[in-house]
Amino acid sequence: MRIATWNVNSLRSRIDRVEAFLERHDVDVLALQETKAREDQLPLMGLQSLGYEVASVGHNQWNGVAIVSRVGIEDVTVGFEGMPGWGDPVAAEARALGAVCGGVRIWSLYVPNGRKIDDPHYLYKLDWLARLRDAARAWHDDDTALVGDWNIAPQDDDVFDMAAYANDTHVTPRERAAFAGFLEDGYVDVVRPHTPGPGVFTYWDYFRQRWERNRGMRIDFILGSPSLAARVTGAFIDREERDGKGASDHAPVVADLTD
Repeated sequence: MRIATWNVNSLRSRIDRVEAFLERHDVDVLALQETKAREDQLPLMGLQSLGYEVASVGHNQWNGVAIVSRVGIEDVTVGFEGMPGWGDPVAAEARALGAVCGGVRIWSLYVPNGRKIDDPHYLYKLDWLARLRDAARAWHDDDTALVGDWNIAPQDDDVFDMAAYANDTHVTPRERAAFAGFLEDGYVDVVRPHTPGPGVFTYWDYFRQRWERNRGMRIDFILGSPSLAARVTGAFIDREERDGKGASDHAPVVADLTD
């Protein structure tokens, strides 16, 4: 089974790319982030005609996550237990969606950005990750994949220049410790062994020719439970999807599993 994750940065704007990506790479399950639409606004007919089912959650033009599967979608769960909210009034955002696809529990995750270190959103991000870690312990013994845009670069070589991020989020010790907590609990970064760095990224800002200069970050991950990690036979980052007119600022991340 082939699974993938992609922060698509608006599914409505990039549906043609998504459909072509699924066909080109023969993907069984695709987790999407930043769909930026309610379910009734999503263009699903093409995906359905290709044999895919879709589960999604989105409240407005911000955030939004989805799972696209041709191996079934069962036990769909919107959000995880204890997931904190944001805003005034405080409410859960469309950042986490789980489903069982082909016997694997897939979680499409869009971790809060954090904005600035002195911003309340940074503390919200840390709390969100802590609550996710608590919930993920209950899924550890099953075939589980925690996939998506984590908005964390866990290692120094996951950014093009650490000095450029000296005062920014994504690389702070507290964020990195939060990410490391999942690894301490037994989850495995199943893609990194197949895509070693440095200079291997999944995100490139639209500004300052960062794509053309490969000034990016590795912030999109597939973390597998021990039993799922043992099934991984290969993985890659599809850099081609970051190129060309109308590209998302993220590249898809793909992993192959044995049956």
